[in-house]
Amino acid sequence: MCPTTQSRRRGLRITVWSLVAVLVVAAGLVGVVLWQNSYAMHEQRVSIRHGGHTLNGVLATPKDGRKHHGLVVYIHGDGPINATHDDGYKPMWEANAKAGYASLAWDKPGVAGAPGNWLDQSMDDRADEAAAAITWARARPDIDGDRIGLWGASQAGWVLPKIAAKTPIRFVIAVSPAINWLQQGRHNLLAELRADGASAARTKAAIAKSDTTRRLLERHATFEEYVKATRGDTDGMTADRWGFISKNYTADATQDLRALRGIPVLLTLAGQDINVDTADTEGNYHKVLDPGGALTVKRYPHATHSLLKQSIEQSGVKTTLTALFSPRALFASGFLDDQRQFLKDPSRGGNAALRVTPPRHRT
Repeated sequence: MCPTTQSRRRGLRITVWSLVAVLVVAAGLVGVVLWQNSYAMHEQRVSIRHGGHTLNGVLATPKDGRKHHGLVVYIHGDGPINATHDDGYKPMWEANAKAGYASLAWDKPGVAGAPGNWLDQSMDDRADEAAAAITWARARPDIDGDRIGLWGASQAGWVLPKIAAKTPIRFVIAVSPAINWLQQGRHNLLAELRADGASAARTKAAIAKSDTTRRLLERHATFEEYVKATRGDTDGMTADRWGFISKNYTADATQDLRALRGIPVLLTLAGQDINVDTADTEGNYHKVLDPGGALTVKRYPHATHSLLKQSIEQSGVKTTLTALFSPRALFASGFLDDQRQFLKDPSRGGNAALRVTPPRHRT
């Protein structure tokens, strides 16, 4: 056999084995992704009738062989969110399942093919929607109607107490909730400007624009008037979004929180939250709910508003890779376990050690 032929065959063998190695590694990576994104629970699509239309939901139940489970009903934050929050809820649902609880969430109206438009909703509309879902859940033979509670993040802070005023609730997990819409908007604006190292002139201009927006809202201005007043600098604002803000900018949870008195509440706060003034939130929750003695506060110093680790959320690449290969590690250390412990005995706040004493269009 001539040297040229031997060289070609050797090169072919190297190519083939290199390809095999690549395929083995790729298969291994796919296997890791599938394994890490498989959760210890059953998931099923469900349909819930409300107000003449259907809520498209997902019900996740534990694989523990029991016939009845408590239920955690998920109330979304702001934005066009689907039932699983693009699978972001699933690590939490798994933690709930380990505590013996099912989880329920649904696509916001107009999201993932659901009927309606979530931007047409007020906070009261959102509470009515959730109350209908809870009524539906209580009629199911696999749900313990006496152990239904709420989980809500961010904007849900204005919805959770409204739901509790409409239907009996066993517990509430409030994640990064705000108290007053306008105060939150100003806090967020200033926090982002500081984070960007904005100059005094830029800060002054941003506050002036925010004040203009507030005056327009107060006099019930149309979207066209808003566009004219901002000289077309709408910062992505749409007519639908303007309508949503106009409906909800006066939202304030201070008085509504009284509906949660006597109900076990786990208040979860992030140390790196630039969306919500966590000190204001914690102070108001203590002021309103401490007389009932059922408030537990848990703080995560290195977490962002979404309760992700700040070190991960700051990098899009890290966020994507972690979501693929270790989605449970996205969240602040202890976050999932603390919620699981709370669910095991909400009346005790999950763990006595958790109890403490008091210490995006921005408008």
